[in-house]
Amino acid sequence: MKKNRRICVLIPAYRENEVVLETSRAAMNHQYNGEFDVYVIADGLLPETVSKLKSFGVNVIEVFFEKSTKGKALSTALDQIPANKYDIAAILDVDNIMGSDFLQEVNNAFGAGYRVVQAHRTAKNMDSSFAFLDACNEEINNHIYRKGHFAVGMSSALIGSGMAFGFSYLKDLLKGIGETVGEDKELDFRIVKDQERICYLDKVYVYDEKIENAKVFTQQRTRWIAAQVEFLKKYAGEGVVQLVKHGNFEFFNKVVQAFLVPRVLLIGILGLFFLSSFLLPVGPSPLFWGIQLVMLSAALFIALPARFYKSKQLVQALVQLPYALFCMVKALFQIKKAKTSFLSTPHKVKSVSAEVNV
Repeated sequence: MKKNRRICVLIPAYRENEVVLETSRAAMNHQYNGEFDVYVIADGLLPETVSKLKSFGVNVIEVFFEKSTKGKALSTALDQIPANKYDIAAILDVDNIMGSDFLQEVNNAFGAGYRVVQAHRTAKNMDSSFAFLDACNEEINNHIYRKGHFAVGMSSALIGSGMAFGFSYLKDLLKGIGETVGEDKELDFRIVKDQERICYLDKVYVYDEKIENAKVFTQQRTRWIAAQVEFLKKYAGEGVVQLVKHGNFEFFNKVVQAFLVPRVLLIGILGLFFLSSFLLPVGPSPLFWGIQLVMLSAALFIALPARFYKSKQLVQALVQLPYALFCMVKALFQIKKAKTSFLSTPHKVKSVSAEVNV
């Protein structure tokens, strides 16, 4: 007989008073054959927002930190929820909307023996060039680091939301999470160190708001680059030890990924080398750099779902690439900000767009 496990849906909310109301209301209306409860982890929410959430039937756990981080919020919340009350903890971002079968498919994956599951997070809005670029970037990552890895027998990469864990296992994983700006990457490393395989549900969707302008793009990428540098420093040496001593290729693979230059920067670097090779008669020829640039571009286009090619916004988004490159360079010089303050991504109230039919 199929078991429907008890699930708690955790939504960390940092000063997002409008968006959290829409997200939590949608979560409460989600259809699941078993029992589930919605918890909003309220960090800096207004008292009236907390009251409204409770009127929906949402459980609210208020947290207070000198420096807020998502990891600390989740850890604090789990300490306040009875350990034997739930089998699974699912995590959403404050702007996420679960697809119609999300919880049921997560339950089925746990029935198949997995303890960590990542769903297919996809855009719920593509109404600006930057939002479209952000959506493209996420789908390329989904194809390579989640669908691709899982298809060859490796773990999917986590993405920060639209993911689910065995309740007690998540509680253990979050111990000592600290003030990292990349809690999902820290969890990634801890899970592969346990040699636990992360399941990827490619046909199970969670809809996520994409950034709409250069300012938010820069702020988000600042946080991401800071996290990449943090984990490169932290785990580079251990990656070699895990591979040589324990044969843990998955852990080593995560470290290699931390060495990879963000793809917008990489396109810019290759483009710069290609142009400069015409002016400087030393080093590789323009043909060499041109081939590298074409191969990289081809790989990215192959990883992009076909539905993106049908949109007129693709050309408009490509025109914005030089500006996106400028924003990435700017983000490189701001990574110290991420260590001293919580660079949360602001959100707006949005419905799931018809554009995201997949």
